[in-house]
Amino acid sequence: MSPASGWTIEIGDLLRGAAGGFLFGVPLLFTLEVWSIGSAASPGAMALALALTFVPVTLLVHTAGFRRSVEVRFSAVLSDAAEAVALGVVVVSGVLVLLGEITVRTPLVDAVGKIVYEAAPFALGAAVASHVLNRSPDTTEGGPRRRSSGRLGVHGTVADLGSTLIGALFVGFNIAPTEEIQRLAAGASPLQLLAVMAASVLITYIIVFQAGFGDQETRRQQQGILQHPGSETAAAYLVALVASAAMLLFFRTVQPGDPWPLTVSHVVLLGLPAAIGGAAGRLAL
Repeated sequence: MSPASGWTIEIGDLLRGAAGGFLFGVPLLFTLEVWSIGSAASPGAMALALALTFVPVTLLVHTAGFRRSVEVRFSAVLSDAAEAVALGVVVVSGVLVLLGEITVRTPLVDAVGKIVYEAAPFALGAAVASHVLNRSPDTTEGGPRRRSSGRLGVHGTVADLGSTLIGALFVGFNIAPTEEIQRLAAGASPLQLLAVMAASVLITYIIVFQAGFGDQETRRQQQGILQHPGSETAAAYLVALVASAAMLLFFRTVQPGDPWPLTVSHVVLLGLPAAIGGAAGRLAL
């Protein structure tokens, strides 16, 4: 194996782990109670939380993992478990900074506590990433599996957007009426919102078209309207934003007379978990 192909495989495995982490851990990224527990935790409690996280992650890596190749050596399992926890810490840190929950003014012990407690569910998701929505292989004996005729053209587009809407509602309904979105939206800057939008699109693209879940190659070859990977990702994100606005109005988190910048902040921030739910919906279809 050449060094280039080895790096390609490693990057693909890490993307799969990150995608699994997002699918499993995104609801808790928007949970005030977890932020509060992390802020109040002592260094000893944080160390214990990391140790307790490492145990189930190791067991899950042994049975599932985020790599395509299966490695049963104990040293390799421990290495992959440590990598899953580290991946959780790194990605969760980035998301909390992106959301504005961790800033340069956040005390170091508070920031570390939030990261440690948020990284736990993320690492668990990464540890089972190779089994998340991994329904069937991309190829059969005769080559790439063909997409059924019912999923071509406008029918395929409607099916994809419908599954996006279902997934967005499934995840977003748990978050839309909560205090977290209001808290984050109150302090969000326009530049931060643009970064959240870009991250939402990138994360969902990786989940559906780069992480290697299920029929990835078949999805890339879809022939429906707006079913090129780029246009499908953009259309699905717009669906997630519309679903977010509808959920916020339903729960009266925002109202028609509210200042539009504040409304946009709420919609964009809820759009991140809604878009990830939408990506999961498309994978499940």
